[in-house]
Amino acid sequence: MNSDSERTNKVGANRPASSFQRMERVPLLLMMLYIGLAAVAALFVVLVAAYTYTRLRSGLPTSTYPLPRFFSLSTIVLLISSYVIAQGQRLYAQDDLSGLARCLGATFLLSSVFAGLQILGWQELHANQLFFTEEASGTFVYLISALHVAHLLGGMLFLLVLLVRTHHASRDAVRNLVFIRNPYRRLQLRMVTIYWHFIDGLWVALFAAFLFLY
Repeated sequence: MNSDSERTNKVGANRPASSFQRMERVPLLLMMLYIGLAAVAALFVVLVAAYTYTRLRSGLPTSTYPLPRFFSLSTIVLLISSYVIAQGQRLYAQDDLSGLARCLGATFLLSSVFAGLQILGWQELHANQLFFTEEASGTFVYLISALHVAHLLGGMLFLLVLLVRTHHASRDAVRNLVFIRNPYRRLQLRMVTIYWHFIDGLWVALFAAFLFLY
């Protein structure tokens, strides 16, 4: 009787997990993050669709105004920050909290540079006589890029908290060990990395839309 039950359990164990079973294994916080990112993506899809509709209805030729060069520079900076933060999980796996703290600090610095370049880009738009309250398509450029920066700043707050905790733990051997063995810290690092790659990919898509429609 027991052997039959054990054999049944072994057979069931070899079956691939269903989609629902895989979803059940996803931590609640991570699932909430995925849902939030889906909502953010939907918001920007609607905004880009509205921008496209307004731009095409205006009848104006593209490249009427030059796209701010600071937008191009900020894209490069954000791509670099995404590469830097991607090294974080490797450093965590190597128990290198000092290296992880430097990695998070560099990401925070690069994201601050990105936000500063976006502000310079808005100033360049203003210098080219494209104002927020005048042409509708220009309004969408300001609005979309500003909303993206707002979501970046939200991620920066979470990143800063994780950076402070990582730096604090790296200064003491006991705190270092507790931090490394804490699965919640691993989850936090995973979540901020996913969020950062999402923000990066989102801006690349928005920048591509600006290149074709601006």
